Amino acid sequence: RGAVVGAQWKQKHREAAANAKGKIFTKLAKEIAVAAKSGADPSMNATLRMAMEAARKQSMPRDTIDRAVKKGAGLLDGPVNYETVTYEGFGPHRVPVIVECLTDNRNRTSANIRLLFNKKGQLAAAGAISWDFTRLGLVEAKGPAGADPDEAALESGADDLEPGEDGGTSFYTKPADLDAVSKALGERGWTVEKVMLVWKANNPLSLGDADRAEVEAFLAAMDEDDDVQNIFVGLA
Repeated sequence: RGAVVGAQWKQKHREAAANAKGKIFTKLAKEIAVAAKSGADPSMNATLRMAMEAARKQSMPRDTIDRAVKKGAGLLDGPVNYETVTYEGFGPHRVPVIVECLTDNRNRTSANIRLLFNKKGQLAAAGAISWDFTRLGLVEAKGPAGADPDEAALESGADDLEPGEDGGTSFYTKPADLDAVSKALGERGWTVEKVMLVWKANNPLSLGDADRAEVEAFLAAMDEDDDVQNIFVGLA
């Protein structure tokens, strides 16, 4: 537990919210568009392939996915000017937080994120938080009946693993190996449910229930911002 609570937390709580689908679609469409800037053919663009797969997992309509690809490739409405911006800071109880945003207006996003941090935490300088995290690839997958996760990790080239949500397994890789490990697991009969780059906390904090609830409320408010794509938190 605590490895990438941010990513898991986000998904769990988004799905519970009444208006979650619309927000998820907005964010996934951005990811697809940005990935498609490097090429509109998913077979030649691993980042695009992973973004499209994530969208399908959320039942995003094919037309919406295709439009996002075309928009990113510059075939609709002119070029897309989203950029990735990462913010680091502390949430309540000095819990370290890394927030990844995709934005077409850095000034707007910066002002909004600063405001959100200032309510219950503190924005920090670049590198002030991420030094105590490790950048890794994450593949969340479920194996066929009787599959041995340790054996699958070894055969697919994953570096580490831990139990995931809903009976699945979280496989960790070097960032450059993410696509290869995902494909290798699929070839061995595993159902890949999520593929992404994450920040994994090296020293996650343990909090009591009341303090943890305060941190989760802070993360929920942060996630409401449309520019926020991923949140990673050093929470055990």
